[in-house]
Amino acid sequence: MASKKKLLQAAAGSAGGAGLDVDEVFSTYLYDGNSGTQSIINGIDLSGEGGLVWIKRRDGTLNHALFDTERGAGALLQSNLSAGHYTGGDDLTAFNSNGFTLGDGQFTTINYSSYNYASWTFRKAPKFFDVLTYTGNGTAGRTVSHNLGSVPGMIIFKKTSAADGWAVYHRGANGGTDPEDYRLELNENFAQSNRDGFLNDTAPTATHFTVGDGALSNTNGQTYVAYLFAHNDGDGKFGDGTQDIIKCGSYTGNGSTTGPTVDLGFEPQWVMLKRTDSADEWFMYDVMRGFDYSTTARLSADSSSAESPSLSVVPTSTGFQPVISHGSVNASGGNYIYMAIRRGPLAAPTDATKVFALDDSSTTDIGGYTLNSNFPVDFYFFKNKNGGDSISIPRLTVGDLRFNSSAAEEDRSSVMNFDSNTGVTRTSFQGGIDSVDYAFRRAPNFFDVVTYTGTGSARTVAHNLGVAPEMMWMKCRSDTEAWAVYHNNIDSSAPEDYGIYLNDTAQRVDSANFWNDTAPTSSVFTVGTAGKTNGNTQTYIAYLFATAAGVSKVGSFSHTNGGGDTNVDCGFSSGARLVIYKRTDDTGSWYIFDSVRGIVSGSGDAQLELNSTGAENTGFDLIDPYSSGFKIPSNATGTGNYIFYAIA
Repeated sequence: MASKKKLLQAAAGSAGGAGLDVDEVFSTYLYDGNSGTQSIINGIDLSGEGGLVWIKRRDGTLNHALFDTERGAGALLQSNLSAGHYTGGDDLTAFNSNGFTLGDGQFTTINYSSYNYASWTFRKAPKFFDVLTYTGNGTAGRTVSHNLGSVPGMIIFKKTSAADGWAVYHRGANGGTDPEDYRLELNENFAQSNRDGFLNDTAPTATHFTVGDGALSNTNGQTYVAYLFAHNDGDGKFGDGTQDIIKCGSYTGNGSTTGPTVDLGFEPQWVMLKRTDSADEWFMYDVMRGFDYSTTARLSADSSSAESPSLSVVPTSTGFQPVISHGSVNASGGNYIYMAIRRGPLAAPTDATKVFALDDSSTTDIGGYTLNSNFPVDFYFFKNKNGGDSISIPRLTVGDLRFNSSAAEEDRSSVMNFDSNTGVTRTSFQGGIDSVDYAFRRAPNFFDVVTYTGTGSARTVAHNLGVAPEMMWMKCRSDTEAWAVYHNNIDSSAPEDYGIYLNDTAQRVDSANFWNDTAPTSSVFTVGTAGKTNGNTQTYIAYLFATAAGVSKVGSFSHTNGGGDTNVDCGFSSGARLVIYKRTDDTGSWYIFDSVRGIVSGSGDAQLELNSTGAENTGFDLIDPYSSGFKIPSNATGTGNYIFYAIA
């Protein structure tokens, strides 16, 4: 019997992807080959819904491999070659309800031992993606029906029964003027060309597309596959029923290292772009391989070449931006098309283990350490238990900042590996090897990461937390500045008037320079003129936290020393795995406790301080377990007001 969710989605019909999350229809999944068989579990229902799997070796020269449910699991196409599909290999052997299965892949080596691969999976869904096959009739003006549920933003055509090029329609071709008159080729770096035999100079509609009599789209008796990608423009209907997740558009380069800002209305996790007025490659970027402010990992759909590093395009909270003047992405006056897919998830988490993990590494891990989180890690920090810095490293910058220091960022891309769907690896033990380690995934209502450049004047910065941040940690990456913290419980009436320092024991400070005395909202936060939050031309990172019911809690408590235990109710069902608290009306450290090292009744709690290089201390009783949160013992700390952050 069909699930209630599928019945509701089917009933929605033309409503598109109502109720669907990005993670249900698209996945970037990285894996290592094993020369045998393996199942890639990415959470995408291919057997029930249908779709496309696109695979490319990352660390060497090898052709792309595309498989779709319309042609069958064994039918291979290669985007960088003109060959028809091949059906004789043991490559992708099954489409599953939660991903796909690989064979030994000896023809394309999509699963060869010691090779590293990227896979991109597109699931059929209204207003996101469709795939269909048809047989050409050689007659110009022939129409082909589709089930995309909206006007396609991009269509990729490939003749499957014989060798021929890959033809591409894109709504942004020719700057968006009569794009149906123009054709690009996915397997070539050619500029756009005006070909009326391709789509018969007829724009596609929400129900069908039209083909001419050209060989790349409609030769009589030849078979074709078409991949259709939507363009959401305020009508995406995903998530809560109002959200866009895919955009197909164009931009004009300015030839500067500060390229044009492309506004998508969301932060992308995957971008393909191509110059149209000149020969250049079809570049592919994604956040799993590295789409950040350190080095962007780039593959080309029209090339078998290995992945190459190039800091050329970076994501923003609302889109992306070229950051070089190179002709491939940002020539002055150059015309470019793109397809971009939104970063997920769209839904707030309900299970803390899906967005937060912690571990206790040890001296036995001297060859390298991996925190197995079972989710993609967006932010990682660790603290040496024997004494040393509290080191934080986000995926977006792969830059080392220390909670206990005001020092500028150091690049750690050579020793940190974020390109895994199930964890994060530290290959160098700067700061020590006997540490406690914490990993976060970005998710609505829970946690977000934002990078921005300061202006020196009060301004707003967009974010994707989905709710007003209740706590923010900000640090200047490019210069020596203290960590600035906003917390909505730091004052009972106007918390936006106050700031506090993460790298210090000082009490709260009343200053408009932090947040311009303006409370954050569900879409932006405001920074004032302080160098700590908004120095002119300086670069910054902000970590944003919120209360997600049953998962995390941002709050405060008052405690009277000797006046009995203080029970802090966080709304959890099995206590807290992480607790950070700080006194605000007097000096006090940022104490951090966790369930790996022990939150226990009586003395023996393993206490560390984020603002200190001090070693772990187990000689005090500063926290006790409590089923719905945590407990402050009667004589644990001084009488006063405290802010805290806790995760179930």
